[in-house]
Parts: sequence; structure tokens; C-alpha cells
Amino acid sequence: MELETKLNELAKTVREHREVLATEEAAKNALVMPFLQSLGYNVFNPAEVIPEFTCDVGTKKGEKVDYAVCSNGQVHMLLECKPSHSELNVNHASQLFRYFSVTEARVAILTNGVVYKFFADIDTPNRMDERPFFTLDLEALRKPDFRTLESFTKSAFDIERIIQEAGKLKLQTLVYKELEAEFQNPSEEFVRLIAGRVSPGRFTAAVRDAFAPLIANAVATLIRDKVTDRLTSALRSGGEDIEEVPEAPQEELETTPEELEGFNIVRAIGARKVDPKRIVIRDAKSYCAILLDDNNRKSIARLHFNSATSKHFGTFEGKHETRHSVSAPVDIYGHEKAILKRLQELDGE
Repeated sequence: MELETKLNELAKTVREHREVLATEEAAKNALVMPFLQSLGYNVFNPAEVIPEFTCDVGTKKGEKVDYAVCSNGQVHMLLECKPSHSELNVNHASQLFRYFSVTEARVAILTNGVVYKFFADIDTPNRMDERPFFTLDLEALRKPDFRTLESFTKSAFDIERIIQEAGKLKLQTLVYKELEAEFQNPSEEFVRLIAGRVSPGRFTAAVRDAFAPLIANAVATLIRDKVTDRLTSALRSGGEDIEEVPEAPQEELETTPEELEGFNIVRAIGARKVDPKRIVIRDAKSYCAILLDDNNRKSIARLHFNSATSKHFGTFEGKHETRHSVSAPVDIYGHEKAILKRLQELDGE
């Protein structure tokens, strides 16, 4: 079962049982341990996940952190858990701060089972940052969260790459907050910039007071219009292209050799029913869509090959997608009947 599915199941547990997860132990058993399992770690192997990890720190003797996640005898991540109703803040992370400097760990997670705050040593080596570089909220899962968490899975864990990406995520978060503040309450510098472009001339207090609310309203309208455009597009396409709307910040999409191989296999199978020139590939963030006539509403199949831990091939019946686990593109030949049936359905529309 892939990471996204497991996390969605955890989110369901939160929605259905949060009222009985009031204690720290309940949060650990029902949420934190399954969370580590979803990342591929064996929580019952004490060489891999150490509960109540002890490490003497200076004059502090016998202190414990809830979990240490290890690989090849080295501690990779530390986890400190709180009850699920707790509001997490840096004051809850005192043990993580102390342990961080005396272990090999460069990632620390503070969690209440619902919210997971990821820390690293981006600002100063071997010293845990005071601000998390990434926050996961099971009650508000987003598509980018799944891609970020792939880096923390057992099979894909690469600390240097994680630290590099953590730096980018931290900067992105800071930029987001600055833009949010700027849009809600435009600074004089921002007002001056926009006013100078719209109405060149002397920038006075009267100009500032006139433009500041106009800019705030214009930004709110712009965002609202963008959301409306996305919803309108989704409704027109029957909801099939919702995921294909680019997410910010925009990254250049790269179709991999495996995705091209999978596309060519689908096109070769489909050539029995339609002109192969009508079968096209369109790359998106989380999958590659294979379409008839380059039409979002005519999805033949999808290639979910971006995960570091698993690959899936999606077939369609109506608007419903069924994902099948595959180890390599050649396994797509096993779904020949579904592909041909789908093409017959689409070409007859």
C-alpha cells in the first residue's frame, strides 16, 4: 500500500477517534507508530525503532526521548510525542534540543500524532533549529506533503538530500509568510513600487493611503479569481484534471525514461483500436496522464511512477481510476484488456 493511502487512513483514524486519543500513549499507539510504519520502518525491530531512547546529556542523566529511528546502527531521526489535543510549540521540544547535539541525528520530529513538525540543523550544524522546516497536518493533507515525505521513507532516506531540501522548504515557508503579510497589509515599500508603476509621480502620504487598500483588495480579488478559474475548469472536465493544475512553487516537469516506456507500451496496445497518433502523454506533478486526442476528459491510463517506494498503473472505467501495483513498465502488458476496453469506450463517445 503506498504512502498516500496509508496517510489517508491515518487521517481517517484522527477524524473518527480523536476524542479517545487524549493521552500521549494513545497517540503513540494509534497514530505515531502507524505513521512510522507508513514510512517503511519496522516499529517492532528495536534495532530500527528504539522506544524510550536514553542518552545522558551533560548533567542530565537518564532522560528519554520517545523514539529514535535508526539505520545501520546510527540514529537518523528523533521523535518526541505529546497528547493529540496538545498545541505543539518549541517549549515542548526541550529534550529534542538536548539530544540533537549528542547523537548523529540531523532530523527531529515533534508530534501529537496529528501534527508532525520536522526540524533540522539548517542554521547551525549539529544544533537543532528553533523553527520547523516542514509541518504535516493529518487533518489537512496536501498533495505536496506526500512528495516531501517520500524523502523520509526507509528506502529513500538520504540525509544530505533531506537537509538540502529542508533549506529550500524553510525559505519557501518564510517567503510565503512574507507574501501573506504583504498582501494582507501592504508595506510602504510595496505600495510605493505598485503606485510608481500605475501612477508615476511624487509618492506622498495621500498616495500611500489611497493605494494601500486598493492593492489589498486587488490581491484578494486576484486570488479569488484564480480559485474560481480552477473550479470552473474542474467542473467542465468532470473533475478529472483537478490534480493537473500546477501547484506553487512551480517546478519544471521532467518525463522520465520509465514513463516514456510505459506510454509507448500503452500506445502499442492501443494501436489495435485507434490511430496511435491520437494517443498522447501529458506529464503532471504526481503522475503521467495518457490521453486520447489530448483531451483531459478522455483519460486512457495514468502512470504513477514518481514514488520512491512503489509504482502503480492506473486504468479507467468511466471516471473511476483503479491503481495496479507494477514493478516495471513491462507489467503494463498484463492490463491489455482494460486498455482496449477503455479505448473502445472513449472512441464511441
